[in-house]
Amino acid sequence: MKTRGFNLLSWAALSLALVLFDQYTKLLAVAHLKGKTPFVILDGVFELLYSENRGAAFGMLQGKQGFFFVIGAVVVAAAIYVMWRMPGWSSLRYLGLRVCTILITAGALGNMVDRTSQGYVVDFLYFKLIDFPIFNVADIYVTTATAALLFFLCFFYKEEDLAIFEWKKGDRR
Repeated sequence: MKTRGFNLLSWAALSLALVLFDQYTKLLAVAHLKGKTPFVILDGVFELLYSENRGAAFGMLQGKQGFFFVIGAVVVAAAIYVMWRMPGWSSLRYLGLRVCTILITAGALGNMVDRTSQGYVVDFLYFKLIDFPIFNVADIYVTTATAALLFFLCFFYKEEDLAIFEWKKGDRR
């Protein structure tokens, strides 16, 4: 029980720290970019451009804030379950999974804070060269962690490594 409590506490603390950093970057974007011309980092390649996103990536699902809230809540619930079942921090075998879980949680919560407080997500990072959708730090957390998680699940973890996460009827671990 001690390990589980520490797992959840460390997950919550690290996720919160990353959410705070995400929110700080969004506050900077509002203060320095909103209503202004883009701040060019590399001409024609990358710039900081304020945007209010009321949907998901590529503008999908505009105005579906309730849907995004439910998805965020499911992500957090899944993260709590994973962290509860995971061995302690001394088990380096699960370090990659632990980091992915923290990053995905922080990204989901960072954007959930925006959606619930403002009704939209502040985006400000824009790869103009490829006209990629404008994104933010929380989006970076989610996409990099999801890519890493897919890699880990396909090439690193074996079925027996993931058996600790199986939901068994009557299991009280």
